[in-house]
Amino acid sequence: MTHHFSHSNISEMNPIVLYKILQLRTDVFVVEQNCPYPELDGRDLEPDCELFWLTVDDEIAGTTRILKDADALRIGRVVVAPNHRGTGIARELFAATLERCKQIDSKSKIVLDAQAPLQGWYGSFGFTTVSDVFMEDGIPHITMELQR
Repeated sequence: MTHHFSHSNISEMNPIVLYKILQLRTDVFVVEQNCPYPELDGRDLEPDCELFWLTVDDEIAGTTRILKDADALRIGRVVVAPNHRGTGIARELFAATLERCKQIDSKSKIVLDAQAPLQGWYGSFGFTTVSDVFMEDGIPHITMELQR
């Protein structure tokens, strides 16, 4: 199995790769989780947005999105393809995403809105909870941040 990490602003991406990333996000967040919500929220088009993805044997195995908010970097759209779950790919992808965040901006805090059941998993990377549980698109979430 060959692993390859890539990152790009949407305007510089190969359209087929972009399509596969958006298809994976929609397949998981909308179809699998049975959650009709605006997956394409416009933020992918922001000039500072960066899509990050892991390819395993020429397949998009997982992806994340890094946004620049006013006072933080925001990681979102963290997703791994069903056939790669339980393999350690998610941890590898997220650790590499954090490294990429350090390259983009080594000082700002990193924030994310985690699905509540994943609070412990993100906590294992050093994220701490900074909000109460809130409902977003019918799914309990919690805001977490990593101070640097």
